[in-house]
Amino acid sequence: MSPNALIPSHRKPRRPSASSRALRAGVTGGFLTLAVTGATVPANAAEKPVSETQEMPTITTALATSAARSADTAEQVAFNYERQALQDSAFSHAAKAAEKHKAEAVKKAKAAAKKKAEEARKAKEAAEARASRSSERSTLSAPSSSTATGSTATLVAFLKAQLGKAYVLGSTGPSSYDCSGLTQAAFSQIGIDLPRVSQDQSTQGTQVGLDNLQVGDILYWGSAGSAYHVGVYVGGGKFIGAQNSSTGIVERPLDYDMPTGAVRVL
Repeated sequence: MSPNALIPSHRKPRRPSASSRALRAGVTGGFLTLAVTGATVPANAAEKPVSETQEMPTITTALATSAARSADTAEQVAFNYERQALQDSAFSHAAKAAEKHKAEAVKKAKAAAKKKAEEARKAKEAAEARASRSSERSTLSAPSSSTATGSTATLVAFLKAQLGKAYVLGSTGPSSYDCSGLTQAAFSQIGIDLPRVSQDQSTQGTQVGLDNLQVGDILYWGSAGSAYHVGVYVGGGKFIGAQNSSTGIVERPLDYDMPTGAVRVL
């Protein structure tokens, strides 16, 4: 054993080197700094990690910002696509609805035009029929020797064929008639439908004066709308009617029983 073994050394303890201090420093600024004890490290080498640790957070922030911007852009693009899809769908529905309304309008217009044409056709036929009857009446000669033609001739011929038949209240033929039943049956021979009773027959067609009578005019007794008797003017100042149960169906001159008024349905 050396005689100096127990004598404390008076040597100053060795100061740790820069590399030892770096090793003990551990993590500096969030980065692990490694150094080998006893190695000689240039001064600029010890500072280099510090420089690198200052740049890396900047790179990380830029990447995060770029990623956020990319996400926002993607979201905006998706929103734009969705909005465009909704607009396209709305335009499509609007176009279909407009097309439907257009088709319905065209259909209604065609129906209205068809109805109008049909009404015009009927009006023309009615006018032609009236003109034909007027022409027939205009061909009649003097009242004392008048001879009806066409529909008026058919009407008068039917009425004359009923002369002498019985008057029966409420009867419409063929063996007996009341006054309105006879006129109704006579006009049905030429395609004209009259109401059943005298009151209604007295308001048909056009009212005419007794001084302007034509063959086929319906004569009525009483007031228009409440007549109690009817007959038919057959020309020559005469009428035919189912008068009463005593006389039956007869032909009489107007002054036999002067009517109150007359209507023209021909």
